[in-house]
Amino acid sequence: MLRVGMKDFNTEGPVDPSIHYCIPPLERVDRDEILHLIRRRKYFVLHAPRQTGKTSTLKALADTLNATGKYGCVYANFEVGQTAREDVPEAMRVLLGQIARRAEKMLQDTFVRDVRLNVLEEHGGHGALNETLARWASAREKPLVLLIDEIDSLEGDSLISVLRQLRAGYDERPDGFPQSVILCGVRDVRDYRIYSSSLGASVTGGSAFNIRAKSLRLGDFTQDEVRSLLGQHTAETGQEFEAGAVERIWELTRGQPWLVNALALEACFEDKAGRDRSRPIGAESIDRARETLIVGRVTHLDQLAARLSEDRVRRVIEPLLEGSLEPDWSDEDMEYVRDLGLIAPDDPVRIANPIYREVVPRQLTSVLQSRLAGFIRPGSYLRFDGSLDLRRLMQHFQGFFRDHSEHWVERFGYREAGPQLILQAFLQRLVNSGGRIEREFGVGRPRTDLLVVWRPPGGGEARYVIECKVLRPGRSLEAVIAQGVRQTGEYMDVAGADEGHLVVFELRPNRTWSQRLFHRQEPLGEVRIDVWGV
Repeated sequence: MLRVGMKDFNTEGPVDPSIHYCIPPLERVDRDEILHLIRRRKYFVLHAPRQTGKTSTLKALADTLNATGKYGCVYANFEVGQTAREDVPEAMRVLLGQIARRAEKMLQDTFVRDVRLNVLEEHGGHGALNETLARWASAREKPLVLLIDEIDSLEGDSLISVLRQLRAGYDERPDGFPQSVILCGVRDVRDYRIYSSSLGASVTGGSAFNIRAKSLRLGDFTQDEVRSLLGQHTAETGQEFEAGAVERIWELTRGQPWLVNALALEACFEDKAGRDRSRPIGAESIDRARETLIVGRVTHLDQLAARLSEDRVRRVIEPLLEGSLEPDWSDEDMEYVRDLGLIAPDDPVRIANPIYREVVPRQLTSVLQSRLAGFIRPGSYLRFDGSLDLRRLMQHFQGFFRDHSEHWVERFGYREAGPQLILQAFLQRLVNSGGRIEREFGVGRPRTDLLVVWRPPGGGEARYVIECKVLRPGRSLEAVIAQGVRQTGEYMDVAGADEGHLVVFELRPNRTWSQRLFHRQEPLGEVRIDVWGV
C-alpha cells in the first residue's frame, strides 16, 4: 500500500524536493561560476534541451540569491507572452504582468504592479520594459537580479523588443537597471535567427543582445547521478533496483533527465507489478517501461518527434539514418539539432540516446506502419513453437518492396533513407506483437544495424541481426556483400545473435527487379549469413 505523500519521480514541471526524488538543481551546474558572473554584474545565458531541469535550476538559484540577503532576485517565465506573437504592446503588457506577480510573491514587492499600466501608456510597448526595470532598480535598496525563463518562446518583433530593451538599460546597472539578467531557453541567444515582420528581415540574437557575457549549458545526469536518483527511491521505500536495471536505464537514456525519471516512474509506480515494494526492479521492467513510453507517444517524445519535419533537422538526421559518408549539413544546422537534444553534445555525431534512436524511425514511418496493419499478419511468420521465422518474413519483404517501394520512398521526407525506413516499418509491425528492435546507425558507418529480439510464449529469447547496406554506383555487388557479411558476423558476435541477415539495397541505375531480387547464403566461420538483394 502506498503511503500518502510518498515521493515519486518527476516528469511534469520543476522538481519539488518535498514530493519528488531529485538531484539538487544547483549541483548540476557550476554554481560558483554563476555567482561569480552575478557579482561581476554580467548578463548571460543558461540553455539546455527541453525538460532537462532549466526551470528547477533557475528557481533554486533565485531562492539561494534571496537567502543571502544581498540581492532581490525575481524569476519570471516569459512563455506567457507567446500568444501575443508579434504584437509588441500586448506582449509587454503580459510580460510586465508576469514580472509583477512573481515580484509580489517572491519579494513581497508591489512596485511593478503599481506602475506597469502607467508606464505602458506613457512609453508604449517598445519602451515599457526598459522604463519599468529602470524605475524598479532605482527604487530598490538591494541590487536587482532578473531570471527570465523560456525567452525563446517569444516570437519576432516581441523577442527583438525584449532583447533590445534589456540592452538599452545595461549601462545603468546596478543602481538604475538590474545588476544581472539570465536569459534561459533551449538555445544560446547568440544563435537566434529572428524574423521581424516590421523590418521584413531576419535579425540575429547576437546583434540584438550583444551584451551577453557567457553561455552556460545545463547537461544531462551523470551515471553517478542516475544511481543517486534511483537510490533515493530505495532509501524511501526499500525497493531495490537490480544492477542490470540501473545499467539499462543509463544505457537507454544516457542520463537525459526526463527519460530517466519517466522510465523509473513507469517501472515503480505505473506498472502494477512494480508497486510491490518487496519485488526488485529488474532490467525486463525497464524494457517494458521503455516500450510503454514509446508506444504511448508521451508528450516529451511527441514534441521531439515533431521537430523531424523541420528542414534543418532533416539535413542532420537523414545522413545518420542512411550512414552517409558525405553529410551535407551546416555548422548552424548541427548546433540547432544539438541544442534540441536530438544529437549527443560530443563527437562522433550520433542520436543522443537509444530511446530517441528508436523514436526517430518509428515517427518517420508511422503512416506506413498503420497501412501495413492489413498487410502483415504476425502469426504467419511464426512457427508452431512460437519462434520467429525471419527468413519467411524477409521473402515477404522482398515482394512488398518490389510492389510498393517507389510509392513509399517518394512519400518520405527523408527520401535518401527511404529503403532502410521501409524495412524498419515492416519489421516494427511484426515485433510489436512480441519483441523489440534495437538500432545502430550513424554518419560514416555506411550501414544500419538492426537487432530483432523475439520472446516466444514458452520463454527465453531469440536474437536476430539484420545488417543493411546500400549498393551505389561505382561499387560492385560482390565487394559490398563481402564487407557486409563480415560486418554482420561482427555484430552477431557482439549482440549474441542466433541468426544473421544482410540486406543489400540496390541503388545503381538501370537494374531490373530480376537482377535486384535474390537470396543466398554466405559462409562465415561456423555460421551462414543470409544475403537478401532488394
